[in-house]
Amino acid sequence: MSKRDYYETLGVSKGASADEIKKGYRKKAKELHPDRNADNPAAEDQFKEANEAYEVLKDADKKAAYDRYGHAAFEGGMGGGGRGHPGGQGDFGSAFSDIFEDLFGGGGGFGGQGPGRGRSRATRGADLRYNLRVTLEEAWGGLQKTISVPTSVSCGECSGTGAESGAEPTTCPTCSGMGKVRAQQGFFTVERTCPTCQGAGHKITNPCKSCHGAGRQEKERSLSVNIPKGVETGTRIRLSGEGEAGLRGGPSGDLYIFIEVRDHDIFQRDSEHLYCRVPVSMASASLGGDIEVPTIDGGRSRVKIPSGSQSGRQMRLRSKGMPRLRGGGVGDMYIELAVETPVNLTSRQKEILREFDEIAADNNPESSSFFSKVKTFWDGMKSS
Repeated sequence: MSKRDYYETLGVSKGASADEIKKGYRKKAKELHPDRNADNPAAEDQFKEANEAYEVLKDADKKAAYDRYGHAAFEGGMGGGGRGHPGGQGDFGSAFSDIFEDLFGGGGGFGGQGPGRGRSRATRGADLRYNLRVTLEEAWGGLQKTISVPTSVSCGECSGTGAESGAEPTTCPTCSGMGKVRAQQGFFTVERTCPTCQGAGHKITNPCKSCHGAGRQEKERSLSVNIPKGVETGTRIRLSGEGEAGLRGGPSGDLYIFIEVRDHDIFQRDSEHLYCRVPVSMASASLGGDIEVPTIDGGRSRVKIPSGSQSGRQMRLRSKGMPRLRGGGVGDMYIELAVETPVNLTSRQKEILREFDEIAADNNPESSSFFSKVKTFWDGMKSS
């Protein structure tokens, strides 16, 4: 009996695209599936025909051969893509699995080549976070710091296999080593992780006495961390492969170190710039002079204060701030003057200040301006 044209079987035209072929097969698969056609014996054969057609037309090489030679391309050894007859039982699961993944995003399938087979079951270890507090001086100069990190490490006795030295794991009897089991759910057969071996595909009958079959042990590790100059709160440093050990020989995760810079007693930081509030006496602010201020490197800088300086006045010391973490260079340091009012005055000091106040009206420009404005305001209120 002659075979039907594969394009006709899927209900698509000969020039159909790959997406149109897949949609055609998906429609036929739903329509002809034996579970939906229990009272139609012919549906199973038609379903197999659709599967055979899709198995050829989804493959670019097979499709090209079929377009040129028709069904003869797969008869008498003319090139069946290395798998023989396109509609054999070994290909049924493969073809339908493609549609299953398209519908449900993977994780299940039919036949002997479901998505869960042949896949590595090694699991990457979890990433870890470590919070590290440093001083502002340490952030300025950078440092090499040793930290202790509690984590899971690969068991040294069994090299992470979980089995006693020399022992071999046995194939899981529930999933026959596949790591997944199938369950019928109406129209589809769905694959799930095996509950017995948790997807490993094997059982450890003779577990390692050191790690009790886990393949990992909880330990504290000491790590040397390079803290670069210029770090600030929120800076993240990644140490590749220093996280939790993987399962079943999988790679280790990463360790992320989050930096927190402590507040400083003298300096306030804004990005790469530093700010320092410096108290000065009323006399020094009035007469001017030199003062020494501390710097973040532990030294001192001499600053000249202009006469008549007021509280809040800022002066800049170039390149006395924090190193820039990216791009290089150094920020500046800003000094803010805080003029102090003398307290605990003696009688003589009070007498001198009263004399000064009487003769210094013209030396207080801001005060004179303020009271001039107040007088103008009061005069205006009286005349209204």
